[in-house]
Amino acid sequence: METKNIMIVGVGGQGSLLASKLLGRLLMEQGYDVKVSEVHGMSQRGGSVVTYVRYGDRVASPVIDKGEADFIVSFELLEAARWISFLKPGGQIVTSTQQIDPMPVITGAMTYPENLVEKMKAAGVKVDALDCLALAKQAGSSKAVNIVLMGRLSHYFDLPEDAWMQAMEAIVPAKFLELNKKAFALGKNA
Repeated sequence: METKNIMIVGVGGQGSLLASKLLGRLLMEQGYDVKVSEVHGMSQRGGSVVTYVRYGDRVASPVIDKGEADFIVSFELLEAARWISFLKPGGQIVTSTQQIDPMPVITGAMTYPENLVEKMKAAGVKVDALDCLALAKQAGSSKAVNIVLMGRLSHYFDLPEDAWMQAMEAIVPAKFLELNKKAFALGKNA
């Protein structure tokens, strides 16, 4: 199998690292060679956080270059647009519709771009946009956006749901497991 590439992008504190660990564990348990590389920008201050997940028969490098990502999973709309150049032709963006103002918007130097989903689609990009924050809150915690996104991403993989659940059980603390399973189901079935 040729190597597949997934970028997980967001803003510090949104849970992208847990999402990448879940994805890495799931794919490893399916017998793939998996490389996960975490690139932390200014994660403590709300800056961009990027994680690369690469899998296949044999993966040499953990890094994804421009034009190579099969999927971009984004926790925030502007982050999806910011990393779009990494998506390969025919690739898929799975994004939350949440908007978090970056520092230039907070300081008034810029305004948050409008109609980002429409603009990405107009550029020929396949975009699956979902209000993951509302679904996470419905599951019981606004912090479950990451697992809602993983549930949505599962649509694009031919893997049994119980494999996703086993990976989740291995990395999510027991006291949060039911909430996360609910968040996954809401994302998957939205």
